[in-house]
Amino acid sequence: MEDRIDHMKYLPDMEQIDSDIADKVIEEMNSYDADKYTAQDVKTALAHDTKTVGDFKALLSPAALPFLEDIAKQAQAETRKHFGNSINMFTPLYISNYCENYCIYCGFNCHNKIHRAKLNSEEIEKEMQAIAKTGLQEVLILTGESRKMSDVKYIGEACKIARKYFKVVGLEVYPMNSDEYRYIHECGADYVTVFQETYNSDKYETLHLAGHKRIYPYRINAQERAIKGGMRGVGFAALLGLADFRKDALATGMHAYLLQRKYPYAEIAFSCPRLRPIINNDKINPKDVHEPQLLQVICAYRLFMPFASITISTRECQRFRDNIVQIAATKISAGVDVGIGGHGDNEKKGDEQFEISDNRNVKEVYDALCNNGLQPVMSDYIYV
Repeated sequence: MEDRIDHMKYLPDMEQIDSDIADKVIEEMNSYDADKYTAQDVKTALAHDTKTVGDFKALLSPAALPFLEDIAKQAQAETRKHFGNSINMFTPLYISNYCENYCIYCGFNCHNKIHRAKLNSEEIEKEMQAIAKTGLQEVLILTGESRKMSDVKYIGEACKIARKYFKVVGLEVYPMNSDEYRYIHECGADYVTVFQETYNSDKYETLHLAGHKRIYPYRINAQERAIKGGMRGVGFAALLGLADFRKDALATGMHAYLLQRKYPYAEIAFSCPRLRPIINNDKINPKDVHEPQLLQVICAYRLFMPFASITISTRECQRFRDNIVQIAATKISAGVDVGIGGHGDNEKKGDEQFEISDNRNVKEVYDALCNNGLQPVMSDYIYV
């Protein structure tokens, strides 16, 4: 095997912050033995009004699966208590699919022969206009992880354009230093989501073979750098199915929990993606994460972090998404296209990152929420 850069060592341009959160998360994950929990542990967890870390571990364990109905009922009550019937709606906009990373499970990886494209300012504006016409007031801007093709200034310009059309602007791009996050925030970004993919550093190394993303500690500290850079909110996710999903879900929850305690004013959000087939590789699938397990993870997040926003991806089918927003998820995407461009009458410029499962447009998702007695919310934030 060729010499690869050490995945645990920062590169010279990467900011190192003084924080012990990553160490604590990894310690909790490594010591977690999901099989040692019993039915009694799960019952005890359900009996507590405020869930402890131990309760969270029990709720993620295999012993909790027979109690899934009780867990879901309790998660639903918790969701209604804090969020009422409201479900936030948004759509992702991919503005570039150039990538310098070699992540073997991702359609954008630099060795995958796909049609690459990058929208210019005029094209970004047209996409934003088309999305805004649907009534949405929140957009999530995404790029492939290439600093060369999508530099900080380019992403900042996209945020400035988005600000003209949307009340809330989110970002899912490569991790940055805190001064870069500050600049992007000043350009109009409200929150940043970073998928850790897996918190298991050995597995992480075998999945991320090249590029900045290979550097595990830089990625795991991204949310904290974003908060230090002034971002209002941060999102957390593991790509369930890459490694032991229970340990990854535990680490994701602990990461969010510890950051929330350190920065109480930060808004916390979870995404719960499972692996999906990608272009040129249909073998990529979440081996042991079936819908009951996914429901278990989402409900455990809700009970452990009652105030957190939970997003359900179009990686999941319409039936699952329509059900989970009635239980624990509080945010849903609609009118999704994971290629480059292609909203409204605009021409699609580049290939997709993965296959989506729910192709409904904004009106269809909106109507489905209403029909299920839920209140679609386009924006819950007012700038004064």
